[in-house]
Amino acid sequence: MSRINRSIDFMAKRKIAGYISIALVLLSLVSLAVNQLKLGLDFTGGTLVEVSFQQAPVLNDLRSELENAGFEDVTVQNFGSDLDVLVRLAQGFSPTVGDDVLAAIRSNDAYEVELKRAEFVGAQVGEELRDQGGLGMLLALGLVMVYVAFRFQLKFSVASVAALAHDVIIMLGLFSILQLDFDLTVLAAVLAVIGYSLNDTIVVSDRIRENFRRLRTGTPEDIVNVSLNQTLGRTLITSLTTLLVLFALFFFGGELIHNFAIALLVGVFVGTYSSIYVAANVLLAMNIDREDLMVPEKEGEIEDDRP
Repeated sequence: MSRINRSIDFMAKRKIAGYISIALVLLSLVSLAVNQLKLGLDFTGGTLVEVSFQQAPVLNDLRSELENAGFEDVTVQNFGSDLDVLVRLAQGFSPTVGDDVLAAIRSNDAYEVELKRAEFVGAQVGEELRDQGGLGMLLALGLVMVYVAFRFQLKFSVASVAALAHDVIIMLGLFSILQLDFDLTVLAAVLAVIGYSLNDTIVVSDRIRENFRRLRTGTPEDIVNVSLNQTLGRTLITSLTTLLVLFALFFFGGELIHNFAIALLVGVFVGTYSSIYVAANVLLAMNIDREDLMVPEKEGEIEDDRP
């Protein structure tokens, strides 16, 4: 008979964790309904102007100069190097917009600047990108549910998708609350977090299934605790090594991928939390037990055991 050992009693706090998750999800949904997402030019359409400097400019000063010149909803960020700057404008394209931006920047005699390109991203293209991105995310969640149901069991499938939906909603809610630009790079980060969180959840689910079949004593809550403790080291090492890279991107990657790094940082934190608490919480709420995970015996095997 196997003995149940515990290190950290995760499930003792599962109700508190559940309330926190529900509160964060509701807050995120309210913000998404009221504030919505601040969509970037990839989705809304607008004008892109790329300029090159002889010396590295101060981006905040450039933004202020352009706003003072009458440009609205201006985004200024480095593009490739400290000398190359991408200016994003919400206004429509005109043949002179590049020269207008150049003139506004040159009003500050400290800068020697050259126009490299000026182009328009149409709203129709942005709408198509938004719809396709949303459909891609829903398709990913649907395929995850089918795969986990086939690989494990239906209750694990529901728990995995609940954890993924929890992560995505909280990420989107944060961008809605802080009114950070949501563009294609952030959408890519959301899809990456789905993959990361799913991988973590699959590892935990596999250990829970194995222990339900192997351990002969203990309640479902005990077995889930054992499984979480057995996978805790792997989860923490994976999360910490990933976070080291993401912090490097956040601090040194430049403004162009700043929001991308923020989305992944939040996603890794929330994904690690959800693989420990959300997925396991849902399994226990659905009354997972050994009978759900018993390997069905084949008729031939039963007949062979008969005298």
